[in-house]
Amino acid sequence: MSKPAKTEAELIAMARAELKAHVDGPDLAISIVRDGDSWEFRADADQTTRDRPGFPESVAMLVQIGDHLSKQYDVKG
Repeated sequence: MSKPAKTEAELIAMARAELKAHVDGPDLAISIVRDGDSWEFRADADQTTRDRPGFPESVAMLVQIGDHLSKQYDVKG
């Protein structure tokens, strides 16, 4: 049985909402990288953001959120 599909924007919005609920860190530039049928989130930030407290925790949480969401949803398109 296939998973429901969401757009990249929908998945990124879901990740941002979960990040805000779990981590008090800086805003990250979030993108989706596809590899065949699978996908994962990627975070990017400038050096000032990388130096802020909570950055490593935010990236680690984004990885966990991506693992969880990628098991539930495919990416449309």
